[in-house]
Amino acid sequence: MQAGRAWLIDASIYIFRAWFSLPDRWHTPDGLPLQAVYGYAGFLADFLTQTENPDCCAAAFDESLHSNYRNDIFPEYKRSRVLPDEALAFQLDACRKLTGLLGIPCYGGARYEADDYIASLARLCREEGRPVTVVTRDKDLGQLIIGDNDNWWDFAGGELLDGAAFTARFGVRPQQFADYLALVGDKVDDIPGVPGVGPKTAAKLLQSFANLDALAKGLGRIAELNLRGAAGVATRLQAHWAQVLLARQLTGLEARVPEVTAVPRFAGNAGNMQAAAAYLEELGIVAGPAQRFRQMSAGVQAS
Repeated sequence: MQAGRAWLIDASIYIFRAWFSLPDRWHTPDGLPLQAVYGYAGFLADFLTQTENPDCCAAAFDESLHSNYRNDIFPEYKRSRVLPDEALAFQLDACRKLTGLLGIPCYGGARYEADDYIASLARLCREEGRPVTVVTRDKDLGQLIIGDNDNWWDFAGGELLDGAAFTARFGVRPQQFADYLALVGDKVDDIPGVPGVGPKTAAKLLQSFANLDALAKGLGRIAELNLRGAAGVATRLQAHWAQVLLARQLTGLEARVPEVTAVPRFAGNAGNMQAAAAYLEELGIVAGPAQRFRQMSAGVQAS
């Protein structure tokens, strides 16, 4: 019998979504804002309800801004992003604590990004025969959709992509996406791309050459492709090839984070739900997700 699906949550992206989209309506007794906690708690309640308390689930958190190993390779990596202020830092910590109270294993650290923890967990889950669903809004994690039954789920947006749908969206296979990003760059992460090589050009290149290694060997044949300005593209690639290889070290994911050594187990129980509700109430959130966790606790006990 096939092992159950693994659900791997890119937690920080949903925390930030709530932080930026919800009004400053909820506060701790000391006056600290709680909109990120409120929104993220609602997301977790929705997720656990829709997935019916899966047996394999984990959440990864970004805690390595400006300190992860990619900054050693390229100091400008994510330099345009500012560190969280006190109010947001408090909520990020609170969201991680809430996740742990629910019994969901949590991962994060100073040297690796959430994406790397998710990649490492995905590898272990596949070795156990589990299909993987990456719960995220970040297209970069699409490169993990490599199994026949793997998928990428933008939970908040209601969009579920398998490998074929991801390929149709971006024009490249999931396994090629890190190479694609190395060519086009990623402004969000301050990764430069090759001048004049946009998404369509990069996709056409990778449709003709399986990966960057093949592309490097075939630079002399690019001018023969049915590609607008092909000769100029070849010249620019040759001039910026060292940059492409550097970018590829940044866009790829580390699937062997040292502290990730086991498949994450999860068993939602009434005690976890009650603990999560109590923590929210302690913070100052007495309705909404706190009530939902109380109700979910009662439902678990009844079953």
